[in-house]
Amino acid sequence: MSDEVEEVRNDLAQLVRLALAEQTEDVRLFVARLVRKYRNAAPELAEQMDLYLRAKTPRSGPPLRKVSRPPVIDQPAFPVDDESRLSLLKVFKDEPNCEQPLLAHDLEESLIQLIQERRQAERLTSLGLHPTRSAIFVGQPGVGKTLTARWLAAQLRVPLYVLDLTAVMSSLLGRSGSNLRTALDFAKRTPCVLLLDEIDAIAKRRSDDTDIGELKRLVTVILQEVDEWPATGLLLAATNHPELIDPALWRRFDLVVKFESPDLPAVKQAIKRFLGPDYALFGRWIDILAFAFNGESFSDIERDIRRFRRALALGSASDADLIEEFIKSRTLSLDRQARIDLAVLLVKQTRLSQHTVSDITGVSRDTIRKYSTEQQPAPKKSIKKPIKKPIKRS
Repeated sequence: MSDEVEEVRNDLAQLVRLALAEQTEDVRLFVARLVRKYRNAAPELAEQMDLYLRAKTPRSGPPLRKVSRPPVIDQPAFPVDDESRLSLLKVFKDEPNCEQPLLAHDLEESLIQLIQERRQAERLTSLGLHPTRSAIFVGQPGVGKTLTARWLAAQLRVPLYVLDLTAVMSSLLGRSGSNLRTALDFAKRTPCVLLLDEIDAIAKRRSDDTDIGELKRLVTVILQEVDEWPATGLLLAATNHPELIDPALWRRFDLVVKFESPDLPAVKQAIKRFLGPDYALFGRWIDILAFAFNGESFSDIERDIRRFRRALALGSASDADLIEEFIKSRTLSLDRQARIDLAVLLVKQTRLSQHTVSDITGVSRDTIRKYSTEQQPAPKKSIKKPIKKPIKRS
């Protein structure tokens, strides 16, 4: 299930919760937030919600009937912001057989050990040890940090809670720290994986004079929580800007996991996975695509591959047309030598003419011929053996 669908489900669940609680004003406030949220992604839906919001006046009287609800016993209330009533945590519950994210070999080994530690926590405890309780994921956007957190939670058969910073950062002074503690206290009560995404937004260096005092207090809260996090749960953090994080926080995490940009073999593997059943159609372009996608994140690769597959399914373009247009757009960001290398690769591995390749890449045909010739192995010279003349016998 995509993140977009999961987010829509969370919004719907939040709206149902407020409606069943007969919190009319909170429902109107939440719908107004949804109108702004979906105005670009789903303008028709946003317009329809806005019409309902304007046409329906808030009810001033009491509800027609009250429904008695049985008290909930020993179940903590899901944390919400008191001002906006927005959920402070996003919830993901993936199946244990979900697909493993694409990971570098050393990174995969670290995560496998982390899983084994938690599965054999009792054995470690008997030896006076405890499993890894906290880890921080470092890497550029799109390299798979959040996806890896979801996979880890699925392997441990516990839910993943992601701290929603937009809900935590309340407009009321002092409320943000309370929201943060409420969310963390909730996550500590039950076995789970908690992800503090984009932690650099709230855990900046306390020496940064540009931040207000409240943000500095949030850093202190997080420092205390990482130190005291129970072994029954796993606390994760993710950042795109490690240089912004308070140095004291780095020392608190048991494990630092660095996500590097995928190399060429990983890019090729990602393309094969994202193509799925359409690999047979695009297989002949795999080396071309790998070259063009080199240096891109997994999420960017998946987005473009899915676009290819949709266009192919609708019959709006052929695989050759899609690849040619994609290569033409990618060459704009390549330097001269990379464009030449791509042009030579196209000539060697496709049936495209040099004229077409020149049009796609912007490399002249003379340059293509020159580099294609230079990269071809020189033919071996055959050594002629001297012909022995028959010896005349007298």
